[in-house]
Amino acid sequence: MDKEYRCGGCGRGLHRNGCGLSYGQLNDYDYLADIPGNDNLTDIVEVQFKNTRKGYYHNDNKLPLVKGDVVAVEAAPGHDIGTVTMTGKLALLQMKKANLKADTEVRHVYRKVKPTDMEKYEEAKAKEHDTMIKSRQIAKNLGLEMKIGDVEYQGDGNKAIFYYIADGRVDFRQLIKVLAEEFRVRIEMKQIGARQEAGRIGGFGPCGRELCCATWMKNFVSVSTAAARFQDLSLNPQKLAGQCAKLKCCMNYEVDQYMEASQKLPSREVSLHVADGEFFYFKADILTGMITYSSDKRIAANLTTISAERAKEIITMNRKGETPDSLEDKPKNQSPKSIDLATQDDLNRFDTKKKKKKKKKKANEADNEDAAARKNLTPREDAVQETKKGNGKENEGGKEKGRDSRKPKDNRERRENRRPQKGKDKE
Repeated sequence: MDKEYRCGGCGRGLHRNGCGLSYGQLNDYDYLADIPGNDNLTDIVEVQFKNTRKGYYHNDNKLPLVKGDVVAVEAAPGHDIGTVTMTGKLALLQMKKANLKADTEVRHVYRKVKPTDMEKYEEAKAKEHDTMIKSRQIAKNLGLEMKIGDVEYQGDGNKAIFYYIADGRVDFRQLIKVLAEEFRVRIEMKQIGARQEAGRIGGFGPCGRELCCATWMKNFVSVSTAAARFQDLSLNPQKLAGQCAKLKCCMNYEVDQYMEASQKLPSREVSLHVADGEFFYFKADILTGMITYSSDKRIAANLTTISAERAKEIITMNRKGETPDSLEDKPKNQSPKSIDLATQDDLNRFDTKKKKKKKKKKANEADNEDAAARKNLTPREDAVQETKKGNGKENEGGKEKGRDSRKPKDNRERRENRRPQKGKDKE
């Protein structure tokens, strides 16, 4: 079957019989698979079909079924092809959790699939996409206000299930006649909601993970905007809506913790009176218990963040007619502040060290070259070279300071300067 994969949990404390081949959607782990006699407790097995559709069947023939086996099960009419996802006691518990009615007929498992069964199954699945596109066009031509979201053929190809979404009641009797004439199969229409459609199609949420309704969620609970208010979320429809254009189901996951934590905070309507003036509630971090107050009721001005305990203490003092000097409490034993090690040094500190090392390396190489060159010179040539270097440095310094550096024009002028003057010597 398509979209099959082997669960990667084996080898990490999970039994191999509990993993097996399964669809990615609504995948289950049978944690009772390694218990002796688990399969003998009941003959009920859970079978999964396309996407999130599952059914429960009797294994009357006592077939040795494990998770991942592809079986042919009873259908009306003919047979259907599905994958076993649960056996034993856990399958019976899942059946009770599905809230099946007491008069629901539990059908039977015929056999494990044969090559001929798989050929018919593949032929039927190959026609699903084209059938969905054509059926949408037919519904549009008939003027029906409905959207056909998915089409699923039965394993033997004798019946097709059309899943559709509609805001109100739809009279699709004429549609069924046209579809039966067009595709030559039995037609079954099933109305689903936007959440069920998202679970069948699948996708990724803004959190970066697969949709909950496509991986593990089976029962949908109504979500209201009150959950967003309790968590101080902005009431922006684009941020609060999921892939199904409804409110995100994950907003109900933490609402109980927020409601419990919000009971520990003082009322938002109570203002705090201190020597500096009156402060009003501005915002709060519910889980950490920190509240921010503003000196202006309408805008953010002189914002001060204090703990919920300090706010309650000030409220108690105000009721007694006392006003503290400030909102913030004077710390008795101030705990050391956390230091962010990443901000201590510049990110380019390693680059500057490398540059300094390169400069030192070049200077050492130049000194080594000079020392090697001096070894081959006579003492007199070495002294002349030193004087040339000294004169060059003096000339550079004179130019930088703006002074004129005079050089002797020729060797004759040098000798005249060196000769002692007779008049001066006699004096």
